[in-house]
Amino acid sequence: MGAAMVTLPQIRDAEAALKPVVHQTPLIRSRTLDRIVGAQVLLKAENFQRAGSFKIRGAYNRIRQALPGAGVITYSSGNHGQGVALAARILGRSAVVVMPEDAPQAKVEATRGYGAEVVTCGRTSVEREARARALAAERGLEVIPPFDDVGIIAGQATVALEVLSELPDLDTILVPVGGGGLLAGIASAVKSLRPKTRVIGVEPETANAMALSLQAGRIVEIPYPDTVADGLKPVRPGELTFEAARKNVDGIVLVSDQEILDALRFLVLRMKVLVEPSGAAAVAALLHKKLEPGKRAVAVLSGGNVDPARLAGFLGAAGDGRS
Repeated sequence: MGAAMVTLPQIRDAEAALKPVVHQTPLIRSRTLDRIVGAQVLLKAENFQRAGSFKIRGAYNRIRQALPGAGVITYSSGNHGQGVALAARILGRSAVVVMPEDAPQAKVEATRGYGAEVVTCGRTSVEREARARALAAERGLEVIPPFDDVGIIAGQATVALEVLSELPDLDTILVPVGGGGLLAGIASAVKSLRPKTRVIGVEPETANAMALSLQAGRIVEIPYPDTVADGLKPVRPGELTFEAARKNVDGIVLVSDQEILDALRFLVLRMKVLVEPSGAAAVAALLHKKLEPGKRAVAVLSGGNVDPARLAGFLGAAGDGRS
């Protein structure tokens, strides 16, 4: 039996629940970016979202479905942890977040700032998940997965509903890919409503688990990836996210760390938009002409939780690129 697919009614239900909770983030535009790409490009600014990324959408949608009164626990490199911490606070739940030992300090502090307990464990998503599930069993907590869950995917899909409400004639939407929850949600919504619109995932060259999995026709696990995009480091896609991508995604393109940093530099210095490296990946694919975007494209800026201590280094490490 195949993995359960997220349905449009589930996505609409998430949309209604999230409307009073999340920001409807803007679509922003740069004429310089349009000129470089050779198309009209709009950026879906989820870096302006509550808790600094799209992750609050899935986290809130899933936690509202949790057992009444139960505390929650998750495992996250950063943004999902912040989303769970904030959503749990809004919903009156206790939250524990298992984060990697090398998580950016800004993300750790923000997660604690929203009221969650932070536990550090290892460097990989596999290690974090094992620790979270052990703690859940010990403490009677409900696990809120970072991406491989119908409630999470349906919440992330609301990004696409907002985009399509403003741009029904969109040619292409580009989505950063880590575990694939955002990609699965957006692709499910887009193909339900505008099947001719292309959905393209963007992965770092060294963190290409989804691309390899789609190529192989099965889930492929990679070694712990070394990439500047700390939010795009899962070593394998989820069962649900892989199946959704296999059914609904038109392709995956890969970008180098240097290309990601070039895009970050363009966004910060030319557009005055602060993103983290993971949030710049989709723009990197456009700036470096990894695909033909059509006449009108949207790139999702998935998050803006960049570590202040590392930002100057990121800007300095970026080449002249196309900025």
